Amino acid sequence: MQATETTPRTTAERTRDTLGRLGSERDIWVSTSHPDHGPHQVPLWFLWDGRAAWMCTGANSATVRNAREERRVRLALPDAYDVVLLQGEATCHPAGEVPKDAADAFAGKFGWDPREEEAPYTYLRVVPRTVRAWRGVPELRGRTVMREGAWLG
Repeated sequence: MQATETTPRTTAERTRDTLGRLGSERDIWVSTSHPDHGPHQVPLWFLWDGRAAWMCTGANSATVRNAREERRVRLALPDAYDVVLLQGEATCHPAGEVPKDAADAFAGKFGWDPREEEAPYTYLRVVPRTVRAWRGVPELRGRTVMREGAWLG
């Protein structure tokens, strides 16, 4: 592995870069927890609507079961160097009851519409309350770019 020199970005630059990645990335790691069964982590496709992340998975999945028991979740973009971590609460929406604009945008991004599947699917919507973003050790200080639901910088 090669070390990479990093010039620390300002909070405004980190916020801009984070929003750009949220709008363009395809996958996100979703971490949930159940009081009896402990933590569960899974990668899912996601859509960023400018305010929230939308994911979709089987209605009977551990992710959905956990999110119904414990709404607090963590999300992470899949890059160990250019880290973006989101923390918020999940709301669950059965595929037949998800807002049309969100479901249409999700289907448009991925070419797959869970509303048309025979098996039941559930959308999870997470509005972040805290977002942290950093590139390597030089950016650990000041890594919080959203606090209490408000973008910083």
